[in-house]
Amino acid sequence: MISIGHKQQFFQFIKFGIVGSSGLGIDILAVYLLRPLTGLTIATLAAYFIAASSNWFINRLWTFGNINHRHSIFTQWIRFIMTNILGFCCNRGVVFFLFFLNSFFRYYVFIPLIIGAITGMLANFHLSRKLVYNDSISKR
Repeated sequence: MISIGHKQQFFQFIKFGIVGSSGLGIDILAVYLLRPLTGLTIATLAAYFIAASSNWFINRLWTFGNINHRHSIFTQWIRFIMTNILGFCCNRGVVFFLFFLNSFFRYYVFIPLIIGAITGMLANFHLSRKLVYNDSISKR
């Protein structure tokens, strides 16, 4: 028998993945738009924070929308960004490794971005759930 808490966590994970997929789209789009202006390295770094900010906002409203948030929006956003540093390192570490591994990946930027997003997602979900969205009371 699955407990209500495990069921809620499962659905939160599914929603987090859906939001992450939309963030991946934003990430890819931002890299392609910024690359001609800033170069690949800066575009890749900036795009992560654009996508992460979008993900935080959508997760706040939808994935974890059933909780009463006791922190201000700005404080929660900072906590989300700081909490996801491990996911950022996993994500962008893989991306930059692939960029430098082979020029194929610098040309087809979306491939390392997808692989990087997958590597960072699990760390980001668990850390966000425990450190960003956990300090609130469930509305149920």
